[in-house]
Amino acid sequence: MSSPASPFRSLDLFCKVVDNYGDIGICWRLARQLAREHGIAVRLWVDDLVSFARIWPSVDTQALTQQREGVTVQHWRGQDDHYEASDIPDVVIEFFGCELPPAYVEAMAQRPLKPLWFNLEGLSAEPWVEGCHTLPSPHRSLKLTKYFFFPGFNERTGGLSFEADLEAQRQAFLASGQGAAFLAGLGVTAQEAQGCKVSLFCYDYAPIAELFASWQAAPAPVTCLVPEGVGRAAVEAFLGAPMMAGTAATRGQLSVRVLPFVPQTDYDRLLWSCDLNFVRGEDSFVRAQWAGKPFVWNIYHQDKNLHHTKLNAFLKIYDPASAAVADLNRAWNGAYPGELDWRANWQDLQGELPALTQAADRWLHKMLANGDFMDNLLRFAARLLVEER
Repeated sequence: MSSPASPFRSLDLFCKVVDNYGDIGICWRLARQLAREHGIAVRLWVDDLVSFARIWPSVDTQALTQQREGVTVQHWRGQDDHYEASDIPDVVIEFFGCELPPAYVEAMAQRPLKPLWFNLEGLSAEPWVEGCHTLPSPHRSLKLTKYFFFPGFNERTGGLSFEADLEAQRQAFLASGQGAAFLAGLGVTAQEAQGCKVSLFCYDYAPIAELFASWQAAPAPVTCLVPEGVGRAAVEAFLGAPMMAGTAATRGQLSVRVLPFVPQTDYDRLLWSCDLNFVRGEDSFVRAQWAGKPFVWNIYHQDKNLHHTKLNAFLKIYDPASAAVADLNRAWNGAYPGELDWRANWQDLQGELPALTQAADRWLHKMLANGDFMDNLLRFAARLLVEER
């Protein structure tokens, strides 16, 4: 049954994969949450099943339609298919303005009771977001209106996405001391687990070599855990070997271990188990905040360095952003003025980790107070349902 805040029976979510794992990562979390917590029949349209299978291995990359975790996964093959009004659900969501098939939009307009139509926008702390959140956009020729819905970091936005039991799961994981066993299951040795543990998920253009050099000369051991395929050139240069799950090497104070690409649920556990997390794009960026640990964000590159504006807007509001954290985030994204002293920066940051962890936990609870993104969207949709009907 649907929750009281969600009087909707069916929903289509369209996802076009641009950033290999971030786009489908976000949409898959939302689809599962809608099905599990709100009892909605969800159909997830996705154009790249291969990327999908990397984060959810049971996905059949050859199937046109399949059922996974209570969600109908539909391979979105293009823009030319035919649709009937009877195909259209109560709610239609397009992710990042991915442009619905024209025939699908026509079918939306033919539905006797028009669906509620949303465009889920990207996450940003820039002030303009608050002014655009929930704005309507009437279709130029059809009797349809699309609403923009923005995630964000305060009550004037949609908030961040989280499952109802996520924080309870994290607290139980930490209280039970499962982190050591979890890491051991990924091949992390007892000696590696004793050092400062860092997960590394970034784009290939991040300055990995400079970071590794600072860690090799660090005053205390660092264990870097990197998924297979991430930062391949720099990681293989350090390893002196092909990058394969299970491969590891130690040079100076730095041990680098290559992990298998884990499912989403295990990725959360990895974030919880580390002392510092390097994340990229949007999905892992949000999950790092729910981990309650300090993190460094690698933003998806935008023309004219617009991602630098996005980074600086976030650093301005992010409570745990000490000078060392802010400097490292900027250098990691090519936004630092001049040359960063990587060794000095790491010494400062490593010394601050206990205080930064406490601040990250406070930030987590501050974000929880804004409510869950999908809960907020469905409440807004329910108000529209009353107003428009």
